[in-house]
Amino acid sequence: MERYIQTQRLIIKPLTQDDAADVFEWVSDRVVNRYLPYNPYESVEQVKKWIASIDDEDYEFGFFLKDGGKCIGSGSIGQNQNGDYDLGYNFNRNYWGKGYATEAGKAMIDWAYHNLNARSFASNHAIDNVASGRVIQKCGFQFDHYGQYSRFDGSETFDAVYYKLHLE
Repeated sequence: MERYIQTQRLIIKPLTQDDAADVFEWVSDRVVNRYLPYNPYESVEQVKKWIASIDDEDYEFGFFLKDGGKCIGSGSIGQNQNGDYDLGYNFNRNYWGKGYATEAGKAMIDWAYHNLNARSFASNHAIDNVASGRVIQKCGFQFDHYGQYSRFDGSETFDAVYYKLHLE
């Protein structure tokens, strides 16, 4: 199946090693990383290792500007243990507040619907990350419950809002 999506302003496709420098711009940024489950990356080499480790079943994508080709974010829409497709994303903060996250989120949901037969979706955000909550709601998600999630290394736990979306 093709993993290539075009929106009005973005090309959404798998990341490659050539994208590592662009990716490092946001995965090393502590402001971007504030509510994400991974700790800030320390080097481009660390990004290259992560890109190499992406499994085909992860459905991880890079978000590239049509105008110029710069990679400005990444996201995934993989199936979780409950059978829902989890929508996640992060962006270079120079591109925050311009609608790119909503554009990419809606496109990934549509792609998963048509290519993976996905019908049930889930997403969440730290309660304090209000902007991410707005993106999730603009993508059509509805409140499901409150909970928590932690960084992968367990160093921090966030109170969170969880959402669901079901499409027929």
